[in-house]
Amino acid sequence: MDTNIRSRTHSWQDPIEGSKKGLQLSGLDYLKAMSAGELPFPPLMSTLDFKIGEITPGAVSFQMEPREFHYNPLGGVHGGVITSLLDSAMGCSLQTLLSKGTGYTTLELKVNFVRPINIKTGNLVCKGRVINSGSKVALTEAQIIDERGKILAHGTSTCLLLQLQ
Repeated sequence: MDTNIRSRTHSWQDPIEGSKKGLQLSGLDYLKAMSAGELPFPPLMSTLDFKIGEITPGAVSFQMEPREFHYNPLGGVHGGVITSLLDSAMGCSLQTLLSKGTGYTTLELKVNFVRPINIKTGNLVCKGRVINSGSKVALTEAQIIDERGKILAHGTSTCLLLQLQ
């Protein structure tokens, strides 16, 4: 029997209920309501253990501390986890600028993995910002930075704006 087994439990609220209520708010108010605990965060946040930080118009930050459950078979944080963190910061930075009833979807996502990330890396901050937002398309970017200020990953995203109501 393997005595090295680890386990992890997390819980979440119904994401559909929160997204329905979110349609009645501006994107900035929706994110602030989640941050204040008035609406649930998406399940991805608890699954990957992301924490939201600052929320301002056109910019959002997230924090994550690398853990074993983020690892790939080579003993580093999986590229999909890194990409999810960047994508979350980029998407939420755009969300802050959206009016009530407006949504978005990602058209293109590009990620550069600059340095390896593992549990020794320490706490990460991912800062996302909107580069440009037009009437139909927006361009965003994000960087993951370690505690020493070193850039570990960088991403850009092109998003299509959608009228949801």
